[in-house]
Amino acid sequence: MTTNPYAAPKAAVADETVVINADFIPDGQSRPAGKGWSWIVAAWDLFKRQPGLWIGMWLLFVVILMGMGVIPLLGTILTGIFWPVFVAGFAVGCRALDEGGELELGHLFAGFRERFGTLLGVGALSLLVSLIIGMVVGLALGAGAFTMMKGDPEGMAALAGTTLALLVLITMALLLPVMMAAWFAPALVVFQQQGVIESMKGSFSGCLKNLLPFLIYGLALLLLAVLATLPIGLGWLVLGPVISATVYTSYRDIYLKPR
Repeated sequence: MTTNPYAAPKAAVADETVVINADFIPDGQSRPAGKGWSWIVAAWDLFKRQPGLWIGMWLLFVVILMGMGVIPLLGTILTGIFWPVFVAGFAVGCRALDEGGELELGHLFAGFRERFGTLLGVGALSLLVSLIIGMVVGLALGAGAFTMMKGDPEGMAALAGTTLALLVLITMALLLPVMMAAWFAPALVVFQQQGVIESMKGSFSGCLKNLLPFLIYGLALLLLAVLATLPIGLGWLVLGPVISATVYTSYRDIYLKPR
């Protein structure tokens, strides 16, 4: 019997990608701030059941992303479009473990077999919006630089630094809603058969209702990332898979009714 607090009822799961509707909360539910840490603990529980396979799967995922990345320009586009497919695969693997089954290397590619087009749509829309934001910020930066060139040369350096810092903060603020809309979208697509827009709206809503848990989650991961980097980065062989599993553990906690 599993001790994972996010495990789905046995009767609710007939196969890897069965839709879980009975306990589903479409827009998510608010959770206590401490749940941000609980998601990590639950992900660790999933990892330690098959650590070797988790590490192998995550390394393969990294290699695939690196392989895409070496392709000039196209690599960035491919990575931006395909990431939800792999996130969905990790989620399917997590649920298999949740149900007392075993993690398989093939789970990484489950998104290619189920709802592939919709998952690509999530990636494409996220990439498009991110590019638009980047273009707008870039134009603003160019306009600011042009204005500074016409001003007082002595104050240009200080003004340039201030302007750049401001634009970076604005960019991060504008990209945050995109990240919120994309975070749970792959899980909502494969588990709830939602479309691109519906899944991204549901993801944004779930994240918005849980800003405090995500703050705790982010701070905890920041500390763990520092620790994972210290032994020449070897800690990422554990932290990488755990982070991948937190997408599933947080999804279950926010979108499924407690048993």
